[in-house]
Amino acid sequence: MVKALIHKAHYATKISSATNTLIADEPISHGGTGKGFAPMELLASSLAACTSITLRMYADRKEWDLESIEVNVDIERNNEVSTFKRTIDLTGNLTEEQTHKLLDIANHCPIHKILNSSISIHTTLS
Repeated sequence: MVKALIHKAHYATKISSATNTLIADEPISHGGTGKGFAPMELLASSLAACTSITLRMYADRKEWDLESIEVNVDIERNNEVSTFKRTIDLTGNLTEEQTHKLLDIANHCPIHKILNSSISIHTTLS
């Protein structure tokens, strides 16, 4: 479970899990303090992190010579449609077949699957 807590500070929000804490905020230009990631940045970072971790795990298991993985994600909103634009840069001594397999694996990371599915959100007050 993840918890978000905000007080009167505009709009710095403490986000915590059982073991970690980070700050989310809006940029100064939107009335925030700019002390943390904006919510859209957090959403994009979830896809970027999950993609890079999934690729690293797969390459390590296969013992492929993959030195580094850089994943960039941008979110574009057009009316009610959101598009995630993900660019992956792989550095290492990989064959073309390995590179194509890693692209396929990227499309199967857990966050990709969630974002590419029908999503339902149930909200209650405690």
